[in-house]
Amino acid sequence: MRRAGDRVSCRSYHFLAPCFPAARVSSDGLPCSIPAYIGQSHPTPNPGECPIAPPNRPPPREFEVLSRHNVSPNLLRITLGGPAMAHFPDGQEGGYLKLHLPLADGKVAVRTYTIRAQRRDGLDIDFALHAETATGHAGPATDWAMTVAPGARVKVSGPGPAKPLVEGHDFYMVAGDMTALPAISVNLAALPADARGLAVIEVMDDADAQDLVKPDGVEIQWLVVPQPGSQPEALAQRLQAREWPQGSVYAWSASEFTAMKALRKYLREDRELGPDRLYISSYWKCGLTEEDHKRIKREDADAQ
Repeated sequence: MRRAGDRVSCRSYHFLAPCFPAARVSSDGLPCSIPAYIGQSHPTPNPGECPIAPPNRPPPREFEVLSRHNVSPNLLRITLGGPAMAHFPDGQEGGYLKLHLPLADGKVAVRTYTIRAQRRDGLDIDFALHAETATGHAGPATDWAMTVAPGARVKVSGPGPAKPLVEGHDFYMVAGDMTALPAISVNLAALPADARGLAVIEVMDDADAQDLVKPDGVEIQWLVVPQPGSQPEALAQRLQAREWPQGSVYAWSASEFTAMKALRKYLREDRELGPDRLYISSYWKCGLTEEDHKRIKREDADAQ
C-alpha cells in the first residue's frame, strides 16, 4: 500500500466537497444549488429568484470529457480536461466543482462534486452509481455520468474550497458515505505520516472498498449498506462501538442528512466536540430534491 507523508499537498479546504456557494447566490444568501446524492432536476432559476454571479466570479468553463471508467461496481470516474485546464488553478484536490448538466427539456441541472485528483491535463470526478437507493430513483448527474461519452463537453463552475482534516490532533475520527469518499480519500492522504485515526466509510458493496493512501496508524473500516439512506444510524453506531481514544480528537463527517444528525448527536452532544474539533455536513437527503434539501438544512441550522 502507498503511504501518506510524501504525496499530495493539502490546502485550506467542502464535497461535496459539496454544500457550499457556487456561481449564483439567492436572495437569502444560500447557494442556488446544493449537491444531491438522489438528485432531481434543478431548473435554471427565474431572474428574480437568483441573481447572476458578481462580476469578479468567473463564468463556467467548458471542459471536455476525456475518459470514464469504473473504479468499483458502484463508483464511476470521469476525467475532465481540454483547453480549460490551462486556466485552472493548481492544488485543488478535495475542492469541489459544479457541473452544469443539460436536461432533455432544455433546462440545466447543477450538481456539485469533489475533485478526486488533479493532474496537469485533467481532473478526476467520482460518481456514486446509486440507482437503487432507499427511494428507488437516481438523478440527472447519475444519468449523465452513465451515458456521457469521451469527447462530450460540459460547463463547469468552480473550484470551491476543500475542508481538510485539521492537523495537530492526537486522533482523527472520520465517517462518511460514498458521496464523501473522494473528499475522505484526499484528506487521509494529506495527513502526516505519523497520524492516528479511524475512518468508517459506508459503501454499497464489499467490492467498492478501495486501497486508499493513508498513514499506517489510520484504520479504515468499510461498512456495507446496499441501499443508500436505508440505515441512517449505521455510521454513528460504528463509531460508538469503538473505545473513545485518549488525547485531542478531531472528527470529520459528511453523509446523508438523517445520518448526519445521528453523527452530530454523538460527536457534538455526547462527546462534546466543539467547532474547532468537528466538521460535519450533510450532502443529500434521502428522497428529497436539492431545493428541499437546502430548505431542511436551513431549518436545521436555525434550530441549532
